[in-house]
Amino acid sequence: MAGAEGFVEADNAEAIITRIEHKSRKIETLLKQYKPVEALKTALEGTYAIIGDERCKSAHWIVVHRAIMAIKDVDGMLSSLDPEYYDILMKYLYRGLATGDRPTCDQCLRIHEKLTEKAGLGCILRFLTDTVNTV
Repeated sequence: MAGAEGFVEADNAEAIITRIEHKSRKIETLLKQYKPVEALKTALEGTYAIIGDERCKSAHWIVVHRAIMAIKDVDGMLSSLDPEYYDILMKYLYRGLATGDRPTCDQCLRIHEKLTEKAGLGCILRFLTDTVNTV
């Protein structure tokens, strides 16, 4: 389908939902093994493949949210996280702040502060200006 980048067809959306469900099970296993950083990395991988379909975005947010809320040592997490994940993590932090849920906002603000120190203001600016790759 020419010119429909970012559009997710129904069959493709179902395949993506299935992959997200598989990812969710993997993340739960990692969290039970006390590997929250690995769970977060797993949650953030392949995020740009879900652009366009709100069901996929919502399902993926639930998975990422679970991993974000499990992080206790923010400094340790950021030192273990590859810089390639910083921008996408920032996007999910803002999505978390948009929920208005107090525990989620508290956790997202704690991570946001440390991520901004580590990644710089460019991370925030890239989030604000990227209107195509929304989460």
